[in-house]
Amino acid sequence: MQKDKTAKQRRKGKLVALLLNLCFIAAGIAALAQQPSSSTPSVDRLRQVISYLASDALEGRRTGTPGANDAAHYIAGEFNRYGLRPGLQIARPARTRGENQARYLQPFPYVSAVELGKDNLFFVNPGRADDTAQFLVGQDWMPLGFSSNASVKSAEMVFAGYGISSAELKYDDYAVSNAKGRVAIIFAGTPDGDNPHGQFARAGEIRFKVAAARAAGAQALLIIASEEKLKDDRLSRLSYDNAGEAGIPVIVISRKLAAKLLGDSDSDLSYFEKFADARTVPANRSDVSDQPKEGLANPVSHATILRLPSGHVRLDFSTNVIRRVSPSFNVVGILPGSDPKWKNEAIVIGAHYDHLGLGGEGSGSLSARTGIHHGADDNASGVAGLIELARMFSSQNPKPRHTIVFIAFSGEEEGLIGSNYYVNHPIIALANTVAMVNMDMIGRLKEKSLIVGGVGTAQEWRTLIGAANDVQGMTVSLNSAGADRTNLPNSIPVVTGSNGKPVVTLDPGRKFVLTLNEDGFGPSDHSSFYAKQVPVLFFWTGNHEDYHKPSDTADKINYEGEARIVSFVARIVLDIDKGDKRPTYAVAKSESQGRAGGFRVYLGTIPNYAETNDGLKLDGVRDDSPAAKAGLKAGDRIVKMAGHEVKNVYDYTYALGEMKAGQEYEVEIVRGSERLTLRITPAARK
Repeated sequence: MQKDKTAKQRRKGKLVALLLNLCFIAAGIAALAQQPSSSTPSVDRLRQVISYLASDALEGRRTGTPGANDAAHYIAGEFNRYGLRPGLQIARPARTRGENQARYLQPFPYVSAVELGKDNLFFVNPGRADDTAQFLVGQDWMPLGFSSNASVKSAEMVFAGYGISSAELKYDDYAVSNAKGRVAIIFAGTPDGDNPHGQFARAGEIRFKVAAARAAGAQALLIIASEEKLKDDRLSRLSYDNAGEAGIPVIVISRKLAAKLLGDSDSDLSYFEKFADARTVPANRSDVSDQPKEGLANPVSHATILRLPSGHVRLDFSTNVIRRVSPSFNVVGILPGSDPKWKNEAIVIGAHYDHLGLGGEGSGSLSARTGIHHGADDNASGVAGLIELARMFSSQNPKPRHTIVFIAFSGEEEGLIGSNYYVNHPIIALANTVAMVNMDMIGRLKEKSLIVGGVGTAQEWRTLIGAANDVQGMTVSLNSAGADRTNLPNSIPVVTGSNGKPVVTLDPGRKFVLTLNEDGFGPSDHSSFYAKQVPVLFFWTGNHEDYHKPSDTADKINYEGEARIVSFVARIVLDIDKGDKRPTYAVAKSESQGRAGGFRVYLGTIPNYAETNDGLKLDGVRDDSPAAKAGLKAGDRIVKMAGHEVKNVYDYTYALGEMKAGQEYEVEIVRGSERLTLRITPAARK
């Protein structure tokens, strides 16, 4: 009996202590509530920003377009409105509003337009009795936007099916052909057709077909159009993905021209198409005209390639593509720190504002590749959160102790181009950047499920996130006459009470259901910072059926849910700010392989996806990985791997796909002024 009484007293004492603590918290909130404040996210402001950025007026905000630049100036205006200092400092005062906004813009090089030069010529059998008149660019053929400029004379031709080479799929259209020094001609598409989920989907991408042709030694690649009219074929539309030149001329040709090259009629072209689909070929060119058109006689392995006999067809052509570089912009606003001790250290908060424009490359489905891709969730939602945090922190009194750098990135959809440029040209040195917090697609909160990435990049992240989520479940009730909303740094949600006394209510139902991912790498801008050993956190609400489609519109945003996420991010940033010790950088466990996913082998390299034509630069190397054991380091530029020349990320990816686990390969790198040869043994991907 005495034990029961003691236990009851102990429980009562704990309850009293808890209530006293809550009362102290509530009293502090009540005192702060007397101050004018704007420290909680506004649903109306979030809706206003997203509705504008995702409107038809900005036409999808594709990097380098007027719509994207209009968005950049809008964000700059919002940063200026809330008193942020421009990222670009110029001694003399700005004379106009436009000049002032321009100081928030950090330009980076971007190819926004591609056009034909003067010398685009194509002849078949020039100088012979059967000399064919010049075929017309734009009507019979068209160089691709990433084609290298070159002049090819008296070239022989090799037919190579679909031009696919994949060790992983045990499929090689170049296996027995002698494509070296010749022009390869292939069909667009794959044996699976246009199935985006087929086994050939990746190997059938044009960039990988080019890498396969280069690896086979072809001096140029001709791709037969899928459409009857060349102008209707998507390959004929000059465009550029900012991933570097092809390294060889790459041309799409009309079906009519293809028939001229492969036979004497359209029926011959259809015949070639049949054995490409069947992965079989006749033994040589002379068999083609002799074979019955109903089917194939004596088919051989699909790996056999038909080479047109020397002298049958000769090609002269030249390609000239002009790529116009126009400045695109990151938008950078700075809130200087209030504490002399900490103001020289910065916390970066980021979100990308670019999207997919009018569709095309990157669109989520074949049926949705035209029309305005509004990008409300991806990523007008993150930018709206960024602007709200700028407003909240700038109105806070006192201001954060650390300097807060707000960055709206462009070029994210093109391969993290803007954020990669920033980390190599930072406004505040990365050595003084204590953390980077990234918001990408935070507008579709469903059933309280929130994903936080990068939790393994600093030792403190899990504890900090857990504490912030506990506060998410606290609600403060205040007398309606008790003045404004709370100005607590943790921005505890406030409701109006009627009893005249502040009461703290614990409501676990308001807490997020968190999915925590360790890895600091992923398909968004925080990856650029983690590659430079900056601790990162990444907030998003997950993918959905409108991802990268025109249907990602402002009316589908959960604005109340996004406001809660912005409050959550605010708490975490302010908890970082009030700490007397900067977050402790850690190498995170790899939970996803990002863009390299799906390969049989693992190297542990962190590629830089920005444009290059002279090798693949590494942003980092994972600890204890095959790359680290081989001696590769951040900043190295891979120029040859597994016997394949590497000029860009597609060449690198192609070479990676040819490698086998446990087998040693040479990798040539450029490090500073040295060219080194290292040996690497890939590990099996788990």
